[in-house]
Amino acid sequence: MSAIPPVTAADPEARSADPVAANIEALRGLFPDAFTERQIDFDLLRQLLGDAVDDGEEKYGLNWSGKRQARRLALTPSLGTLRPASEDSVDWENTRNLVIEGENLEVLKLLQKSYAGRVKLIYIDPPYNTGKDFVYPDDYSDSLGNYLRRTGQLDAEGVKNTSNAESSGRYHTEWLNMMYPRLMLARNLLREDGILCCSVDDREAPRIRQLLDAVFGDENFLADVAIGTGANQAGEGVLIQKNYEKLMIYARSVDEAGIVRTDKVAETLRNLNDAPTPLRTRLDMGFTIYYNPETRDVKTEFDYDKSKVRLNSVEEVYTDIIKLIEAGYKPLRPGLRNNLLHRWRWGPQMVLDRRDELVFRESKDGWQVLFRQGGLNPPKNLWNFTGGAQELSELFGGDKVFDFPKGVAFLQYITSLFGAKGLTLDFFAGSGTTGHAVMAQNAADGGSRAYIQVQLPEVLNADDKDQKTAADFCQSIGKPPTIAELTKERLRRAGAKIRAANPGLSIDVGFRVYKLATSNLKIWTPGSDLESDLVSAIDNVVDGRSEDDLMVELLLKQGIDLTEPVVTRTIAEREVHAFGGGVLMVCLAKVTDTDAESLADGIVDWLGELSPPAPTTVFFKDSGFENDQAKTNVAAILEQRLGDQLLKVRSV
Repeated sequence: MSAIPPVTAADPEARSADPVAANIEALRGLFPDAFTERQIDFDLLRQLLGDAVDDGEEKYGLNWSGKRQARRLALTPSLGTLRPASEDSVDWENTRNLVIEGENLEVLKLLQKSYAGRVKLIYIDPPYNTGKDFVYPDDYSDSLGNYLRRTGQLDAEGVKNTSNAESSGRYHTEWLNMMYPRLMLARNLLREDGILCCSVDDREAPRIRQLLDAVFGDENFLADVAIGTGANQAGEGVLIQKNYEKLMIYARSVDEAGIVRTDKVAETLRNLNDAPTPLRTRLDMGFTIYYNPETRDVKTEFDYDKSKVRLNSVEEVYTDIIKLIEAGYKPLRPGLRNNLLHRWRWGPQMVLDRRDELVFRESKDGWQVLFRQGGLNPPKNLWNFTGGAQELSELFGGDKVFDFPKGVAFLQYITSLFGAKGLTLDFFAGSGTTGHAVMAQNAADGGSRAYIQVQLPEVLNADDKDQKTAADFCQSIGKPPTIAELTKERLRRAGAKIRAANPGLSIDVGFRVYKLATSNLKIWTPGSDLESDLVSAIDNVVDGRSEDDLMVELLLKQGIDLTEPVVTRTIAEREVHAFGGGVLMVCLAKVTDTDAESLADGIVDWLGELSPPAPTTVFFKDSGFENDQAKTNVAAILEQRLGDQLLKVRSV
């Protein structure tokens, strides 16, 4: 008979994904000849790769002190977990949105199993390395412990977040060491058609471009977009004012990238009436045509003078288009040497002959936008957006809690372009604009996007004049003074506002909150009292951790979505939980020798009803078994009755 082995802190089930092991297995699948006694023969691998190997001493690329350590840090699995915080959440049972409070490097590691290849859009606005913002002080040997000390969760003296002074000899190096491992992990989370957008200013723009080339491949570079903010940043000694920032855009795979191109109509652009000027879509006639199917009105918006013309109701929209053309509305731009360049390429007869190529997309207030299939212009690389300080201040009752938040319209635009009906991740969440924009865009176009926001609970200092307003605001709402609390409060208020403005729509404005913590599983560290240590080690779970804590860790380490609905059934008077349609089964109740057989049989019968899409893993609480006999009976029944449908039985 087989026993049920307990999961220890050294087991893969207790760790996040191991990228090194995955890379080795992928390499073994491609080049099995390059492995000798489970080790890689690099000389043979070079021979198998032929001329593709560059053995030269001088190579093109970005190098800096600490790059190798930063890469190693990304490849080191995490022993942490996420603990649910339902008290901070909104609509826990129904939402698909996540807010994760913690060090984003560790969180990205923990998300690898559950969310690898699932994220459609990543937007980040990392520290710009201005000399005033801080760079995350990663500890290569103990990143999780470093985070816990920094946030006061360990007794040791806290590690302070310090600014990265420009006078430092490692000014750019520290910033690169912070960004590199996070970008490596972020890329793994993207879908094949996924997009990453990174805001940056001119201080680190050259280096982030090279860094993204290294992580994504320069062939997957899509655009270096200038974002005109309208704010002139002048000051003493400034020779040239800055009034734009940059947005670097990369694809996971440029061949699969879900972006708007001239040869296809993108569903993400349904809400065209509110789109910024660079996105205006035209019927190859120089202006946009709007049609209201209820009133049968047609209106146009000229490209140059922006005047609008409302025509009377007519019987057929295509007839209206012909009338527009015949009426002589020609978008001629004064001052051009050759106005013929701006004459319509579509005459009345062509509209009739090719009407099957004309399509409608919903717009605002009942109007639809008419455009030609295949005639969409891709977005340009110059956008104009204002910041979000005013709108955020209004949301917080007039308090200015953030200095330079991004505007909702800016993030909505990115979401409409790249985040169609997918998951959006922002692991430098800050004020929470990305989550706000996802909810707003869903309200605008009926989308079903979800978001993950990750924010460090950086403590706000009320004695610091730049942080006092934010710290005082947190105190006024009875929350700890941290940036993560501001993120959550912004999303609560934004969600309530969006729901109030759209009473007839079903919009997900909730979010689940999780907080980074050490694993729920004990690491045995014997001390001077061996007998006491052995007794303590009988229970494999850390004191004070709940069943919910354990189940969340099991979801993370088994690769199941954190918002996956759970189905619970009482079997033999014990609660059994099914995740992923039965791919994961969890029973953390006490199991006696008397009821072991009926419990195991009941689980097998339920799995027969669920018919899971993949072999099942079953977890029990190790200290929950009355004795070894109960454990052996459960294991034997599950193995005999499930056969190949059972992947493994473990205990925690």
